[in-house]
Amino acid sequence: MRHHTFRRLSACLALLAPALAMADDKITLSFNDRPPYLVAGADGSASGLTGTPAAEAFHAAGIEVAWSKVPPNRQLVVIKEGGPNCAIGWYKTAEREQFAKFTKPIYRDKPTVIIANPKFAPAEHAKLGEILAAKGVRVLVKENFSYGPYIDAALDKVKAAQTKSNGTSTQMLQLVNANSVDFMFASEEEASYLVEQSGIGAGNFKQIRMPDVPAGDDRYIMCSKDVSDDVIGRLNKAIGAKKSKK
Repeated sequence: MRHHTFRRLSACLALLAPALAMADDKITLSFNDRPPYLVAGADGSASGLTGTPAAEAFHAAGIEVAWSKVPPNRQLVVIKEGGPNCAIGWYKTAEREQFAKFTKPIYRDKPTVIIANPKFAPAEHAKLGEILAAKGVRVLVKENFSYGPYIDAALDKVKAAQTKSNGTSTQMLQLVNANSVDFMFASEEEASYLVEQSGIGAGNFKQIRMPDVPAGDDRYIMCSKDVSDDVIGRLNKAIGAKKSKK
């Protein structure tokens, strides 16, 4: 009798297993409103250059998502704390790989440019290191943010006065306009969007391209270490299938 009861219990658990697995797969997906990369929708989801491919990857992988609009610094805390949490559009760095898992890249930036106050006048065709080494230069950078390995390394090498901000990109642009700093960094696609949407006027800024700065870096879906390798694998499969169709 006990044998039959055990078999019935095992059969019930086997039937429940797929449902339990799907429940475990539900991911809280964090993002911040950062056009054109991430644009918050009326339903709480995100679209944009990184938002759309991330949403498509989760959908194609059959993984349920709970969207969560969270400031960038808080996203890092959430990922470090663990649990079924992922975040959209982050660069992969050695430091972050200590506490997070990354999918295949979902987007590659165009080269990074400088958005500068018109009064800032570096030498024509100046390289990044030369610009950062200029006497009295004031650089605005986002707190806990990576600009990719090339720019991050350049910032570490120089003694330029760095103002760190945890504000939005638009708020940072206002500091540039107010001449509180000389310039900030942005990818080419974001720079154009920010200037157009600022309402300040394109004539109040200038974009400076640096000949030595390489093509933009890849952006990824970043997940906590608690997210299973199976989930990462399914997302990677969906991302790879999408790219192979292009």
